[in-house]
Amino acid sequence: MKFCAVICEYNPFHNGHKYQLAEARRLSGCDKLLCIMSGNFTQRGEPAVFHKYERARHAVLGGADAVIELPAAFAVAPAEVFARGAIHILASLPAVSALAFGCESGTKEDFLKTARALLSESKQFKATLKENMKDGTSYIRARNAALLASGADVDEALLSSPNNILGTEYCRAILSEGSAIGPIPVPRVGGGYADTALFKDFSSATALRAAMLDGSRKAKKALKNNLPEYVWRAALGYKPTCYETAALCAILAVPAETAARCTDCAEGLENRIRSMARTNPDFRELLPKVVSKRYTYARIRRVLAQNFLGIDRDSALSYAHEPLYIRTLAVKKEGAEETLAALSAGKFPLIARKSDYSLLKKDALACFETDVRANDLYNALSGRHTGDFETMFV
Repeated sequence: MKFCAVICEYNPFHNGHKYQLAEARRLSGCDKLLCIMSGNFTQRGEPAVFHKYERARHAVLGGADAVIELPAAFAVAPAEVFARGAIHILASLPAVSALAFGCESGTKEDFLKTARALLSESKQFKATLKENMKDGTSYIRARNAALLASGADVDEALLSSPNNILGTEYCRAILSEGSAIGPIPVPRVGGGYADTALFKDFSSATALRAAMLDGSRKAKKALKNNLPEYVWRAALGYKPTCYETAALCAILAVPAETAARCTDCAEGLENRIRSMARTNPDFRELLPKVVSKRYTYARIRRVLAQNFLGIDRDSALSYAHEPLYIRTLAVKKEGAEETLAALSAGKFPLIARKSDYSLLKKDALACFETDVRANDLYNALSGRHTGDFETMFV
């Protein structure tokens, strides 16, 4: 049995995602589609618009055979850690033979060529990278600039646009793991990754989240056109959480040295955030005052989310190299037995029910407890109770 995997957030699951799953199945010729999806918090440093179980259900209804959870330590991390964590888990499953991902441009060969160049660190490359990071520039931006400055024969577009950067990181992680997983780039349709404009039927998740907050008749019409019916109905009842206030309280409640250990922190960024938070208690007023050429909106949000969830840099990097677990969120009823059998045949234990929790040791246990904490905090923010040991059969 062969699985094609998709690394995703589905925040929310929309027509473009449904299209990508169909293309992944077509291009890979796989027997089953496996999604590894961020839990209740995402790479932008925000709580997901729907609970992870609801989003996993949407994914199965949209074409996936199973959805497993990407641990929170990776889900709210920068691109290289996000990708490394996801591939580390997927590479533990013998059934996973392919990885499909959305991209703005580029072929399989282009992505692998760029990934290999990033892994071939010459003395000049290392020196330029070190220089680029002196002012607090993020590792991935500094590294990509160093690669281009070295004169490497790579496609610059794969180091500049959001989905291409992630695709390159996936390939780099595959090579680092020594995995035989084959990359399958799937060109995006409709709106771009951060496109705020609403299109007829293929808008970005960014635009759709804004429409969910808007609530106007025009926004509701756009949601109906862009979301599968089962997601659209859920979107009608969407209510934002009080996360932003909670995140500011959390960053002020810990010592600066604790915040400094967050995965995205560098060069005293924690002090800049805490200082601004003291005089700018409104989250949306705070962000533009902290953001700079070096520190993007997404990076600031991730620092706040990492601190809120108690995730530190050393732990996240350690988890990406240690035995972890396969945590099922949702499985398609049809063929569920063989799907679960394939997931159980990997190097990491399958966590499908509460009793499986006892299988975890050391780093895996600490990583999983972070997931449980993220689930508990999301429940508190959203005013609902959902356990963290359920597997939905859809």
